[in-house]
Amino acid sequence: MEQLPKAVPTMRAMPRWIFATRWLQAPLYIGLIVAQGVYVWQFWVELVHLLSVTTTKGVTEAEIMLVVLGLIDVVMISNLLVMVIVGGWETFVSRLDLDDHPDQPEWLSHVNAGVLKVKLATAIIGISSIHLLKTFINAPNYDEKTLLWQTIIHIAFLLSALAIAWTEKLTAEAHAVKHQ
Repeated sequence: MEQLPKAVPTMRAMPRWIFATRWLQAPLYIGLIVAQGVYVWQFWVELVHLLSVTTTKGVTEAEIMLVVLGLIDVVMISNLLVMVIVGGWETFVSRLDLDDHPDQPEWLSHVNAGVLKVKLATAIIGISSIHLLKTFINAPNYDEKTLLWQTIIHIAFLLSALAIAWTEKLTAEAHAVKHQ
């Protein structure tokens, strides 16, 4: 026998209107989907570039590695976009109702604003790591000041992510103790 959906509680006009404003975020997420399309295009442009340079004589392994790292960078940013689009929509706009879908991402079942922040911070560290690796592979083309600042910024990302994760852990523990 089919279950009927639970009744939606009636809300007063002002709370209902305030709650409905979450849909103002929908165009933002649609814009991110368009940005994802731009990254798909960028990936194919970079892949064609890789194929063209590998047929050129005199191309070095470091040059090929830089293009491949560029491809990885595009994929990681695209993954970040997926996390923001799917996780943000699910958290702040509306449920996606993917519970029975075989392709539902594992992380989506326990996503909340805190988990999303930690995932985003670690994704940013991954992207920063790729940029830093590209810089160090191509280090002779950079001055010492640029290398130093990129390293400092990367360390700042690491420390920020650790602080976010630690804060989220403390919040989750406090929440668990409160509900025991």
